[in-house]
Amino acid sequence: MTMKQTPSQTVGPYFAYGLTAQQYHYPLSQVAGGNLLRGETAGERIRVTGRVLDGNGQPVDDAMIEIWQANAAGRFNHPLDRRAERPLDRDFLGFGRCGTGTREDLSFCFETVKPGAARPGQAPFISVIVFLRGALSHAYTRIYFADETAANAEDPVLNAVPAARRETLLARRVDTATGVEYRFDIRMQGPQETVFFDL
Repeated sequence: MTMKQTPSQTVGPYFAYGLTAQQYHYPLSQVAGGNLLRGETAGERIRVTGRVLDGNGQPVDDAMIEIWQANAAGRFNHPLDRRAERPLDRDFLGFGRCGTGTREDLSFCFETVKPGAARPGQAPFISVIVFLRGALSHAYTRIYFADETAANAEDPVLNAVPAARRETLLARRVDTATGVEYRFDIRMQGPQETVFFDL
């Protein structure tokens, strides 16, 4: 008899129904979606898109991505971030969630703003959590911006990553007819595997 993982032993693939219901057109509410903007959110509006790729380079159709980031001034929408010198933007959520199964190319997409640096000596970044069918635990990574060359060169976390692997954490800017887009694929395995952090 072959033993297989039970649903309680994997972090997926029940995201569509339970966590991203509106994205998949279920008549349920959800805490967060792919749009982190409300009203007059301050800062440069951007779109972050990408795909989750398996070890064969094929897009995963039922992964889920969560992001958390600072606002354009570098402040997090969190009660513990009380830095008065960095204004809180009440129109910016700072947290988003998106599945990979509803767009034709199986990509995720977040409407957000380019974050400011949260601390001196840090580059702007977006924290990312990847939930994936068959994974025993979720994976943590970061998105840095390829056009922030000087700030990236000083960032202590990015510089702790071997130089040959830093490229896997960089999102590339593309100016499109509908606005600024940063593209970032998450490779779960293989020679170009995205750097994941042990938290």
